[in-house]
Amino acid sequence: MSKTAESTPHMESVIKPATDTAAPNTPGVTPIKPDSPPPITDLDDPGLYLNRELTWLEFNRRVLHLATDTDTPLLERVKYLAIVSSNFDEFFMKRIGGLKQQIAAGIRTATDDGRTPLVQLRESQVVARETHLEQDRIYLELLKQLEHHDIRLIEYSELDDSAREAMRNTFITNIFPLLTPLAMDPGHPFPFISNLALNLLVSLRYPGGGGNHFARVKVPMVKDIAPRFLRVGDTNTHVRLEDVVTNNLDLLFPGMEIISCELFRVTRNAIVEIEEEEADDLLAMIETELRDRHFAPIVRLQIETGMNPTHRGMLAAELGLDEETDVFEVETMMAMRDLFEIAGLDIAELHDPPHKPIDHTRLAHDTRNIFHIIRERGALLLQHPYESFSTSVERFLRTASEDPKVLAIKMTLYRTSEESAIVDSLVNAARNGKQVAVLVELKARFDEAANIRWARRMEQAGIHVTYGVIGLKTHSKVILVVRRDYNGLRRYAHIGTGNYHAGTARLYCDLGMLTNDAEITQDLSELFNYLTGYSPPPRYRKILTSPFTLKQALLDKIEREIKQHSAATPGLIQFKMNALEDTDITRALYRASRAGVKIDLIARDTCRLRPGIPGLSESTRVISVIGRFLEHARIYYFRNQGDEEYFIGSADLMKRNLESRVEVVTPVEDSRLRQELRLIIDAQLSSKRNVWEMQPDGKYTEHKDATGKRPLDSQETFIELAQKRKSAASRHQQARLRKKLLHHFHKRLQKNTS
Repeated sequence: MSKTAESTPHMESVIKPATDTAAPNTPGVTPIKPDSPPPITDLDDPGLYLNRELTWLEFNRRVLHLATDTDTPLLERVKYLAIVSSNFDEFFMKRIGGLKQQIAAGIRTATDDGRTPLVQLRESQVVARETHLEQDRIYLELLKQLEHHDIRLIEYSELDDSAREAMRNTFITNIFPLLTPLAMDPGHPFPFISNLALNLLVSLRYPGGGGNHFARVKVPMVKDIAPRFLRVGDTNTHVRLEDVVTNNLDLLFPGMEIISCELFRVTRNAIVEIEEEEADDLLAMIETELRDRHFAPIVRLQIETGMNPTHRGMLAAELGLDEETDVFEVETMMAMRDLFEIAGLDIAELHDPPHKPIDHTRLAHDTRNIFHIIRERGALLLQHPYESFSTSVERFLRTASEDPKVLAIKMTLYRTSEESAIVDSLVNAARNGKQVAVLVELKARFDEAANIRWARRMEQAGIHVTYGVIGLKTHSKVILVVRRDYNGLRRYAHIGTGNYHAGTARLYCDLGMLTNDAEITQDLSELFNYLTGYSPPPRYRKILTSPFTLKQALLDKIEREIKQHSAATPGLIQFKMNALEDTDITRALYRASRAGVKIDLIARDTCRLRPGIPGLSESTRVISVIGRFLEHARIYYFRNQGDEEYFIGSADLMKRNLESRVEVVTPVEDSRLRQELRLIIDAQLSSKRNVWEMQPDGKYTEHKDATGKRPLDSQETFIELAQKRKSAASRHQQARLRKKLLHHFHKRLQKNTS
């Protein structure tokens, strides 16, 4: 993918609403041409709203672009190729699967951007095919560059005799015992094909026999035994597992003549849900869903380019797929998500410089009870992955589990890591006689099985485990601790934007706040009473929650900014989130921009709003930050005539988050914490690297630096800031340094912007 703005892949150039006959580049369908921005008539015009699926796909094309960035270390570029492949698998399982369900149900209702499910499906498939071709091109280029560093991915036929003999021995020892050939004939029905597995369609015949016979062989991938890439000796030369199996089929079919061997892979729908109201036991319902997902309908068939047309048609027919739209040919490597194995090679110079999160400056040199620190020194803002999750969040919960003055712990758990110190602390707390209540979200997509295991372990330890409110997914990230302090009961809380997962805390940019604010913690007590009991939704003092108060509060604050806006007191709204998909919020932002309010949106992936439309959104700017870490934090800012408001929390501006999930967003009122949030916003808005800006037609252009110097990257800024903080020897030095560095980086950002 070229780095020039002119060749940036289109996200979506369609402004007029689409119809079922308007899928671009679809056989027999007339493509829609790019159009100029529409005249502004009303804010219900579908042309004003970008499509959720297409904007998400374009986000992945921006991620794919990182694989072409020569300023990025080589194995990191390979990693981005794997990330995009993994993301596309999930997209087909969730989004394409959902669209196919709607089509099967006869739904023709258009979304707010004017597209029916069929149009969305067809247009998404077109973009997916384009992206797959780009992946193939980048893959071949990266192979050449890997060879310069003696890292090779070669064909089995390229092995010399001794290497081939060694690989055959590896096949006999580690792979052959895992293989189960399944015949396909009148006596053997077409076999079940598991989701995302690699399969070989083998055509063979008996010696001297007439007709061909078919068999399916599943390529068995087992970590450390049969990985996708098998190392040749002690070198960094690798052969793909399916290539090894293909070239040793004579051992699997002794005496048979192998006519052909062709690779294929299927993707199944992950949207298999039972109505909760019909389920007597939510845990049993989720387990049933997991079993059903295993047999869910297939939404994509990937095949090798050049597969025999008869074999291609047979597979499509047996799998119930449309051969024209649901079959995707792969020219290079299928399932590039497995390139994580290559990206993980331990070659330091081909990776980003190592980054180790620092301890929060107010915790690093203070070994006292963390509750004393919060009580005496006020709230703390945690910024991951620059600051350690282990020595802040895990320390908070670990201390709560051991502190004899702690009486109760309440928590929402959406995802956590396999070796979870979080769960260990909760179990320890229960064993220490504390009252522990945990709301485990069993419907966390693709983590259902893990969450069932955690729920059962915690129940066995005596923890009160609940599964939330019927009809709502609990997505909030909250811990509440009740402690007997010297002057009575006091509550302490952690409210975050990311999951309680130590692994992702090193990869995702997230925020959290530790606080003992009396009103916030009282709000959280009432929230937990609602989640675990039968109390009605409460009226909160400070926090904003979905599905009851958050959306209306945001709409009211946008409207307030419109009313307060004037030349003397100009309005300003700044949102940082993963996605802006909710049409009501988008429409309100259009109204604010039309009134002259300045709006800055830092939207990682989906964004329905078009900036820069004359007479409507000229004062709005939309950027997307794509870098080493996954941007995941949510910050909502309103200038409010100088009485500024900052909020952080778990909710994106999506209809599902605002109306059918339990989300928590909290105000940040401490001036020191606000200063740090201001730096995050300013750093990303002024960055000149790994930033893409949306144009009025919905296309994105990459920021360029005209000076010829390496431009400022916001994530590198925060790594540098963290390391400078770490170098301070004492708590007081760190406090002074923190203030000095904040001032220093703001000056750098202002200079970079000018």
